[in-house]
Amino acid sequence: MALPLRKMSTRLFRFIHKYSSQGRFLCSEVCPENKEPVGSGRVFSGIQPTGIPHLGNYLGALENWVALQNQYTSVLYSIVDLHSITQPQDPTHLRSNILDMAASLLACGINPEKAILFQQSQVSEHAELSWVLGCLTTMPRLQHLPQWKMKSKQKNEGSVGLFTYPVLQAADILLYKSTHVPVGEDQVQHLELAQDVARIFNNRFGRLFPEPRALLSSTRKVKSLRDPSAKMSKSDPQIMATITITDSPDDIVLKIRRAVTDFISEVTFDPETRPGVSNLVTIHAAMARVGVEEAVSQARGLDTGEYKKLVSEAVIQRLTPIREEIERLRSDRAHLEGLLARGAGKARELAAPVLTEVRHRVGFS
Repeated sequence: MALPLRKMSTRLFRFIHKYSSQGRFLCSEVCPENKEPVGSGRVFSGIQPTGIPHLGNYLGALENWVALQNQYTSVLYSIVDLHSITQPQDPTHLRSNILDMAASLLACGINPEKAILFQQSQVSEHAELSWVLGCLTTMPRLQHLPQWKMKSKQKNEGSVGLFTYPVLQAADILLYKSTHVPVGEDQVQHLELAQDVARIFNNRFGRLFPEPRALLSSTRKVKSLRDPSAKMSKSDPQIMATITITDSPDDIVLKIRRAVTDFISEVTFDPETRPGVSNLVTIHAAMARVGVEEAVSQARGLDTGEYKKLVSEAVIQRLTPIREEIERLRSDRAHLEGLLARGAGKARELAAPVLTEVRHRVGFS
């Protein structure tokens, strides 16, 4: 039986991701119709201000963001605070989290001279374009998105904002005529919505938006240290399950020492039968910037207890300068606020003419 096109494309992305030796691809490397050289086009991505990022955020997204700003001439990274209020937020904590995220991104290597870093809510064009695009999007289209199904069931009810936030995501991307978007597997369908909405707008009002392409950017997912069947998460109630990028060396050693493994002392990489040990190998390989095979080779002759020390050393070595830089940046609130304001000004310079054209096309002016 033939699969619908949408399911086929999603499965293709998953197949490519699963069987790549590096665990990552750029879309331009796997889509034969893409003839653009690396560096052309515009990259956009956003991250919610949910506190200090954890190790999975760093390896799955932020490390790649740093690489992309050196590969593309036009890059925008947004702290998407409008998205964050789809869940209840304490205003004081939200203000603090926005600045903490800005400090974290800078400390991880985001360079405001190479990428525009800004706070989403400071650019009102995002919300206005979201309304226009929402009027082109049907409710059944949004109801089929998996994250709505999952989150609305968890809460037993979902807000209108939670239901429509994929439209705001599409507006975030299209507002800057973005051509490339780094996404994880779980966001592919949301990017497809942005592509669909761009196509609908272009067909109805004349071509304006490019259809953005995915940069499948995630490494192998970092799992919970206490439950390797689940991904590492800030919301995990077990404090030993998650390493944040500001954890002290002692905290890192303790969390990795208590990481769930198994009763086999040899270190091997087999995510199906040895998920706990394999998670440590994934972390070690990524933080030491070596392949999985090399990480296993370095563990030869070590039992899992000894190997945990090796993993801890690799994590501490990478995260210590990041932690120290975050502490320095957090002490200067005015600097962070000024940097975000300047970024918002640059973002508005790009967004304003696009929204002006949208308003004209739909008949507002």
